Amino acid sequence: MEKEMKVLNNQNLEEKEADFHDIRIVEGESNWLTLMERKRKQKPRLLRKSAGNISCCLFRVPQSLVEINEKAYQPHTVSIGPYHHGKDHLKMIQEHKWRLLDTLIARTENQVGKKVQNDPKDPIFNMLWVFPFLMRDLLRLENQIPFFVLQTLFDMYMTSLDKEGPSLAQLALDSFDYIIERPTEVLQRYYNVKAVHLLDLFRLSFIPQSKGSNEKNYLHDGMKDFVSTTIPSAQRLHVAAFEQCYSDCSKHITSYTTFMSCLISKPSDVGFLSDQNVIENDFGTDKEVVRFFSNISKDVPFDFRLSYLFKLFEDVNEHCRNKWHVRWADIKYTYFNTPWSSISALAASLLLVLTMIQAFFAIYAYVLAPSPH
Repeated sequence: MEKEMKVLNNQNLEEKEADFHDIRIVEGESNWLTLMERKRKQKPRLLRKSAGNISCCLFRVPQSLVEINEKAYQPHTVSIGPYHHGKDHLKMIQEHKWRLLDTLIARTENQVGKKVQNDPKDPIFNMLWVFPFLMRDLLRLENQIPFFVLQTLFDMYMTSLDKEGPSLAQLALDSFDYIIERPTEVLQRYYNVKAVHLLDLFRLSFIPQSKGSNEKNYLHDGMKDFVSTTIPSAQRLHVAAFEQCYSDCSKHITSYTTFMSCLISKPSDVGFLSDQNVIENDFGTDKEVVRFFSNISKDVPFDFRLSYLFKLFEDVNEHCRNKWHVRWADIKYTYFNTPWSSISALAASLLLVLTMIQAFFAIYAYVLAPSPH
């Protein structure tokens, strides 16, 4: 018994010694401490001081999105930002930039009693065919310059003309009609918004300014009807990527795409939402819509509790937790999916009712039949 106690005590002692960790600085490790101190005080070579600050608004597309569709994030015709400047396939438009600059300077020169008229050979008017491509490139995340730079140049130009004119935001929003046409009364609400660059201005023009205008009342089937975002899919990629990168902005488009990715898992979901005018299919096929929302929501940090659609998320989850709603939806999908299936289900129901009536009268006649004497 004493031997067993000694063995147990020795085992407990060994376990305590194994759990005890001692940190010691031996000779030679002081060099590592010196190196760490020097690295800590060394200025970063790749990072800028503005990295991570609110003032930083020019971003690279996150690698998780680039791996899905790299070409979708690169400019094809013109570059204005620092990331794609000087690439071979964009060099031709660089020469057009100098021609446009020469025309702009000619227009702003102060000449006594004389104005520079619009030249029919002006490259601005002869390149109208390329405008849609230019507008798409100007709305790519990696192809931006700060809006205050554009505003400064625009103010200098308008000052030289010595006359009133539309604002830079108004001209930009009106130019985006080459991508998506919207009524002037809608665009007028955003002529004075403050944006960090053109992509942000485009994004803000799709966000309702009045709180609660994005939601309506409940429908009879428990779902909510909300105004769908009509922003084109190509630009939605860049807007969603910008909202992920820039912390000082709302996440309206990210909330919308995340919510839709929760609703859409198969092509039939796309067909149903399209029939209900919830989404507009500008992809071509329903499978492409499913793939788009699946890819755009991958690896996206999103807290639905901070979303403007938070109550909608909660209502949908509550609706789906009700077993009767789920069963009724399953019945409608199974038996009332098409007109023919609806007719078949109605005929079967009518036949069942008639059978029950026949059985009732048969039993009734048997029970109330006069007894033989």
